[in-house]
Amino acid sequence: MEARNYTVEELLEATLVSSANSAAIALAEKIAGSEKDFVDMMRAKLLEWGIKDATLVNTTGLNNETLGDNIYPGSNKDDENKLSAYDVAIVARNLIKKYPQVLEITKKPSSTFAGMTITSTNYMLEGMPAYRGGFDGLKTGTTDKAGESFVGTTVEKGMRVITVVLNADHQDNNPYARFTATSSLMDYISSTFTLRKIVQQGDAYQDSKAPVQDGKEDTVTAVTPEDIYLIERVGNQSSQSVQFTPDSKAIPAPLEAGTVVGHLTYEDKDLIGQGYITTERPSFEMVAEKKIEKAFFLKVWWNQFVRFVNEKL
Repeated sequence: MEARNYTVEELLEATLVSSANSAAIALAEKIAGSEKDFVDMMRAKLLEWGIKDATLVNTTGLNNETLGDNIYPGSNKDDENKLSAYDVAIVARNLIKKYPQVLEITKKPSSTFAGMTITSTNYMLEGMPAYRGGFDGLKTGTTDKAGESFVGTTVEKGMRVITVVLNADHQDNNPYARFTATSSLMDYISSTFTLRKIVQQGDAYQDSKAPVQDGKEDTVTAVTPEDIYLIERVGNQSSQSVQFTPDSKAIPAPLEAGTVVGHLTYEDKDLIGQGYITTERPSFEMVAEKKIEKAFFLKVWWNQFVRFVNEKL
C-alpha cells in the first residue's frame, strides 16, 4: 500500500469521531514505539489512577481474534480489554480534567479525514438521531462480548456530568439503546441533583482565618479565588459538612495576598454507591485576602523568645 503521512490531530479526529482503530494504533506506535509498549503505558496510567481490576491487551478495544498475530505478548487469542463502568468513569474524568480540549473534537457530528467525510458514532450530538442538548462527548464502543456501550458527557443545569452505559439493554431491537439509557440517566440526574454556590469568589467561608507568625496582624482572612459550588440532592441541603482548615499552625510573615493559606473541604453524607470516583475528599484552595507585613523586629524577637521558652523549657 502507498505510504501516507497524517498529523496527530488528523489521527485523533479519526479515532475520536469515527472510531478508526487503525488511527488509534498509529498514534500508539508513534508515542511509544510499539503498540505493546503503549499498552504498558496504559496499564501504568490505570494503576496511577487507582484502577487495579482492569484488563488491557490492546489500544483499540477490539477482541484479539480480529488482530491476527498482532496481539499483546502472552495474551490469549480471544482476550479483549475489560473495565467496569466505575473504571471507565475514572478514565473519562481524568481525560476531561487534564485535556478538556478533547471535547472540541468529540463534540463534532462529522469531520474530514484524508479528503473523506467521517461521521460520529455518538448519536446524541446535534443533528444526530438521539440528539440531546449539551452533549459534547465522549465515546462509543461495541464488540460481540461487550455489546453496545457508551461513555457520555454533557453539561446539565451547570454541572459537568459523565455517564457510562455498558452492554445496553434492548440493543437487539433498538439501534439507539445505549443513547436511550444515557438519556434516562440524565433525566434522573437532572431531576435529583442541583448545583449550589456556597462561596462567592473573593469571599471568606464563615470566619475562615489562618494564623500568621511574626506579622503585623496575627491572622489573615482566607478567601476563595473562584466561586465554589456543591452538588446536592434536591431538597436535602443539610447533608454536607463544610470545614476550613489552615495549611499550617502559623504561616510566617511577610505574606503576600493570594498565597494559599488553607483548604475548604466537605464531606457528603448522602453518597450514592461507592461515592466519589476519587479517594481524596473534595477540597478547594483558600488564599490570603491581603498582604501581611512582617512585624517590628522587637516584636519578632519577643515572639521567637516566647516560642523558644514554650518549646524547650
